[in-house]
Amino acid sequence: MKKKIKSINEPIGEYRVIKDFLPSPENLAFKEEKVKVTIALSKNSVDFFKEQSKKHHTQYQTMIRRLLDYYTTQHRKRLRNSSS
Repeated sequence: MKKKIKSINEPIGEYRVIKDFLPSPENLAFKEEKVKVTIALSKNSVDFFKEQSKKHHTQYQTMIRRLLDYYTTQHRKRLRNSSS
């Protein structure tokens, strides 16, 4: 049997409006171009990503790809800023 929720008519307290930060559906629907590669990684690294992927309910290959994408983006920004 489910417990009933009692509604209390009390003030909620202070609140503030948060700017919409979610991406539009168009920004979520794109597919990135991917290139298949063969790479040998250490067992330790693969085991780590497999453990983390189970915790976060995703694929370990996706986590590795996102890590590499993040690394690339950060270093490209740094290179652009240093050459300006």
